[in-house]
This record gives sequence, C-alpha cells and structure tokens, in this order.
Amino acid sequence: MGKLKKQLPTIFFVVVLIVGICIMSYPSVSNYINSKHQSKAIKDYTEALENLTAEDYTAFWKAAKEYNEMLTTKVTNFNLSDEEMEEYNNTLNPTGTGIMGYLEIENIGVNLPIYHGTEESVLAIGIGHIPGTSFPTGTESTHTVLSGHRGLPSSKLLTDLDQMIEGDTFLLHIMDQTFAYQVDQINIVLPEETETLGIYDGEDYVTLVTCTPYGVNTHRLLVRGKRVDYNEETKLIVPADATKYSNLLIAPFIGIPILLIIFIIFMVMTSRYVREKR
Repeated sequence: MGKLKKQLPTIFFVVVLIVGICIMSYPSVSNYINSKHQSKAIKDYTEALENLTAEDYTAFWKAAKEYNEMLTTKVTNFNLSDEEMEEYNNTLNPTGTGIMGYLEIENIGVNLPIYHGTEESVLAIGIGHIPGTSFPTGTESTHTVLSGHRGLPSSKLLTDLDQMIEGDTFLLHIMDQTFAYQVDQINIVLPEETETLGIYDGEDYVTLVTCTPYGVNTHRLLVRGKRVDYNEETKLIVPADATKYSNLLIAPFIGIPILLIIFIIFMVMTSRYVREKR
C-alpha cells in the first residue's frame, strides 16, 4: 500500500499527460480522417460519372438550366415547400448520392463535396448548396450560394475562408464541367441580411457563406465570385498575404503550453506529497 502511495504522483502525471496529448491531437487526427472521407466521396462521385452517357449529361444539364430559368421569374425564397424540395433534390443529382460536384479552393487547401441542402448532417462533412438558389450551371442570370462550417474540432471545412481576398479564384467541378470564379466582393452581414444573395440579371455569381467571427458565429462571411474563363493557370493564383499554416505548424503552439501546465501540476503535486511525508 505504501509503495502505491509513493507512485501516485507519477501515475497522476502519466494519466494527465496522456489526456493532454489526446486533447491536443484530436483536431489534427479527426481532420485527417474526415479529409480522407471527403476525398473518397469525391473519388466515388467522379467514378460514378464514368457510367453516364452523353445523353445523360445533356438531360441533367437541361433540367438544371430550366430550374435556374424558373428561379429568375420568382422572388428569391430559401424556404421551399415539400413539393419544391422534392424537385430540388432530384435536379443535378447525377449519382443519386446528393452530391452535385465539388468545390476546390487551391490557396486555402479546400477540396470538398457539394451536397444538396444545408442540413447539419451535410455541413458536418462537406459543403451545402442552399435551396432556392441557382444550381451551378455556368450560365448567366444565376447566383449559386454554398454554405460551410468553420472551426469544427472534427473537420477544417471552410475555417480559412477569411483568408480569401478580392482577386482570388475558386473552382466548381460539376459533372463533366469545371467553372472558375474570381472573388469580386467580400461582405460580413447579419444572418437575416440576404439581399446580396439574389440573382443579378446577366451575371453568373457564386457566393460562399460561413459563420464569423471565428468561434462566436454571430455574423456571416460572404465571399462572392464572378465567373471567369477557366484554365489551369487560374488555379495557381496564391496571394502572398493569404499565408497558410498547417496543423503541424500550429500544434506546437497549442501543445507546448498544455504540456507546461501539466508539468507544473505534476511539480506541485510532487512537492505537496513530499511535504506530507515529512
């Protein structure tokens, strides 16, 4: 029994150290696992497209463009009826998985599947397309609005969207087409301020939406892009003032203070134990 008491400070230190390491490692490990799942979803989507015929593509694009044309005749409405939601979910769903394509933002390391709808189950694993907004068809008089979380402990998602600046570009890979957009406007608004998300006659816009400020989430960050011609060089625009920091670089700044606190606790506990033995 006496031997066990002597070992208690060491046991306590080891337990706390293990817990601290687990807490420190969770975001990076979880994000890595989720990134693998997101990559697999994109890979499965791309492989499933190989089974489509030219006639299939024509039919899907035709239905999506007709849906967008219908939206131009109505007032923007984000609250669809059950019947409207059924039509929405069946449009631009070539693989039957709810994935319409994927979003690529080269300079902040985003490569995420785009799903129909913005349910929490969708936003936890990828990007949600907001119902009532245009489908991404690369045509005029359309405004696609995509939503994503930031700051989740389990996945990075759009955490670094605030690093985007005007002039940056992002890509939408939709079925057999790739559309490029250049950021022309960045706004921070209240959740109910949706005036800028409407359709603009003759324009082809995509707006990326996420919560801000980081961890507070009282407002919405809107990053809008205007359609530009796509080419390989478009992907490579990386502004110098939008520096990326990987989890491996950030981890020491989080982990070292945690380990220091654990060490201090251990020293205090050891000192107290020694005094009690005296």
